[in-house]
Amino acid sequence: MPRRQTPLPLSLPAMSQALSDPAVDKRIEVLRCVAQGGSISQAARETGISYKAAWQAIDTLSNLSGRTLVDRTVGGAGGGGAQITEHGEQLLLMADALAQARAQVIQRLSGAASLSHALGLRTSMRNQLPCQVDGLYACADDDPAMGVRLRTAGGAVLTASVTRESADLLGLAPGLSVLVMCKAMAVTVRRATARQRSGDGASRSGKWCVLPGEVERMAPGAARDEAVLALPGGGHWVGFADHPSQLAVGDAAWALMAPAALVIGLSG
Repeated sequence: MPRRQTPLPLSLPAMSQALSDPAVDKRIEVLRCVAQGGSISQAARETGISYKAAWQAIDTLSNLSGRTLVDRTVGGAGGGGAQITEHGEQLLLMADALAQARAQVIQRLSGAASLSHALGLRTSMRNQLPCQVDGLYACADDDPAMGVRLRTAGGAVLTASVTRESADLLGLAPGLSVLVMCKAMAVTVRRATARQRSGDGASRSGKWCVLPGEVERMAPGAARDEAVLALPGGGHWVGFADHPSQLAVGDAAWALMAPAALVIGLSG
């Protein structure tokens, strides 16, 4: 007796998680190409990414949705067939319906295109800042990581560290508008020195990203104090300083975080 399939309505909440990921558009494109061609390697070629990145796209979508979206068949190096599952087909239908509904809403509401990125993502990360990609560079010839230079609306430059596959899946390129995110617990806030306030003294070693701002709010704690910085050009950034921090509202300060702590998402 064939196993009964899970009814579609019961799978919607879990499947919708895959459609909330900031890189979902590229990953959905990979899944769609697999459905059409039955091949991961062909999907990689058609979407302009590596074979490894294409598998990463399928694996991430499967993890987010909680369902197997592609059945794999073993092949040679860089080969092998792939067949989309019923759940994969459902996800593509959901993606098409959501894209159509979203386009209709944006068309009806004047100015919604510039605001829509605020509606598509739920995350525990309090720090979310629109930025523009300034450039990309390889950390080393054989290093799987890449550096991404990002510019804020206020002109500050951040550097994020991502894998080459993630850069491919997001289609990162100079001029692209993205959303930069970071956990507040990964941010250390320090008072800026006179030299730093003048624009010098920012770390150029690549070990730290430095974001200048002005202390707008402070919330003292037992072991650490929470600081909210107002950023030049608009926006806020939250971090922590050791208690007692001696920071006060109005102080010039730096937010410091490791490049690997920054997460890049598509903002539109």
